[in-house]
Amino acid sequence: MPGDLAGKTIVITGATSGIGASAARTLAGRGATVVPTGRSPERAAALSAELGTEVPIADFARFSDVRALAAQVLDRCPRIDVLVHNAGGMVPERSDTEDGHETTLQTNYLAPFLLQSLVHERLAESRALVIVTSSVAHRAGQIRLDDLEYRKRRYSAGVAYGTAKLADLLFSRELARRAEQTGITSVAFHPGAVASDFGRGTTGAAGLVYNTALGRRLFTIDNDEGARPLVHLAADVVPQAVNGQYYNKLKPDASTSAQARDADLAQRLWEATEELLASSEKS
Repeated sequence: MPGDLAGKTIVITGATSGIGASAARTLAGRGATVVPTGRSPERAAALSAELGTEVPIADFARFSDVRALAAQVLDRCPRIDVLVHNAGGMVPERSDTEDGHETTLQTNYLAPFLLQSLVHERLAESRALVIVTSSVAHRAGQIRLDDLEYRKRRYSAGVAYGTAKLADLLFSRELARRAEQTGITSVAFHPGAVASDFGRGTTGAAGLVYNTALGRRLFTIDNDEGARPLVHLAADVVPQAVNGQYYNKLKPDASTSAQARDADLAQRLWEATEELLASSEKS
């Protein structure tokens, strides 16, 4: 379908490797103006040469990078038809960023939330679709508004990642609930267990899957297959028809966790996140 997305602008974070890079290639090949972003200068340079477009660099472990990225996106994109929140990952041990937040929560959830808020007006003007990369791992997560960052609870890399992905899913659903007022629609998806750099260095069950040759061969899929739902949602759906949904690969999936279906929690998490980011900006 070369050329069928001509005139559409698609911004993809976490796009210099994994499913983000695969989706960027496919969508650009179909004629979209793709703005891929990533944190590795070397990978950004390689993708830039391949696609013939500038690739902004931003490390989501630094809010200053996110603010700079938002300014670049607004400067380059008079409209944004699709914004894909795809950046993130899992870290093996608990750590805090220079902004004072737990690393997994910031890179997977707080930084995308900040980016979203900084480009909100452009998204609303464009009646954009926001696509959020979540995960079935959200079922292992638990939102505690009094302890989002695992300062009181025992820390587990897998559970912290699941909590961040649960927050992403709640963010997508609250954004979808506000669509009538903002014009911005939203959908979340799980790409499958992808054999990318995700999870490198982790331990436990995730480590067996992502850090061993046997685990990767038996339980993971390649980047192109993992990118298929992202491409499908960015290019082949009516945004209003998928607003508020969660896809497991290529199919809508209603079997999310109880917290993921809690509309009141989604709203309270949104408000708590706004307060958290406002406090971070003042400090």
